[in-house]
Amino acid sequence: MDNVLRLLLMFRDRRQLRLSDAAQALGVADSTAHRLLAMLIHHDFVRRDDETRGYVAGSALLEIGLATVRNLDIRTLARPILAELAHEVNETVHLAQLEGGRIRYLVGAEGGHDLRIADRTGQLMPAHHTATGKALLAELTAGQLDELFPTVTSGNRPDGLTAAERTALDAELAQVRERGYATNTRSDEIVSIATAVRDDRGIAIASLNASAPATRMDTPHRAKVIRHLHAASVQLERLLSNRVS
Repeated sequence: MDNVLRLLLMFRDRRQLRLSDAAQALGVADSTAHRLLAMLIHHDFVRRDDETRGYVAGSALLEIGLATVRNLDIRTLARPILAELAHEVNETVHLAQLEGGRIRYLVGAEGGHDLRIADRTGQLMPAHHTATGKALLAELTAGQLDELFPTVTSGNRPDGLTAAERTALDAELAQVRERGYATNTRSDEIVSIATAVRDDRGIAIASLNASAPATRMDTPHRAKVIRHLHAASVQLERLLSNRVS
């Protein structure tokens, strides 16, 4: 039991763990470390990354982490940051978290324009149709995306995506990873930009966004919004880290 707990604690400081690293840190043979990891995989505390062949935090461990963050009431910490962000960019801003394949808007603050986006606090939206959702989906592995969005035919579409839609989403998420922020333009010409908020292990747990009519979101304003979103994300991350520690 002691080695199992020590193994779990290693994921507090690392995003990925190799079998040899686990064995060396525990002072056991590779076969013993493999058996311990297999047990954790069985209970969804750990999973094997198909691409790197390393071990990463599983859904159960991530849920515990998210529950801890929720208990800290991330909304309370975010409210003054959102108020300042809305003032700086003069647009409506939100904090959101993933709920399966959807995004939940937890708290928002409106800008000062007469024509502004309404506060969406409490609303649940398909994650892949929003900038807030795509900022978080970009942090997931291909396997995790498969679980959220199984491949479906055009005639059967509960929460799944067609092969073509999944290909398009994968390409867009690759751009999000490269740029460091996500964007989305709705059919009514509302543009949204979002950045991820990470915990002290570097795992994305929420996202911040700003939304405005496309007519206001020109290149200079877009650059300003992105800059302030990144700064607000860092500020919230520091508050979360201080609360955890």
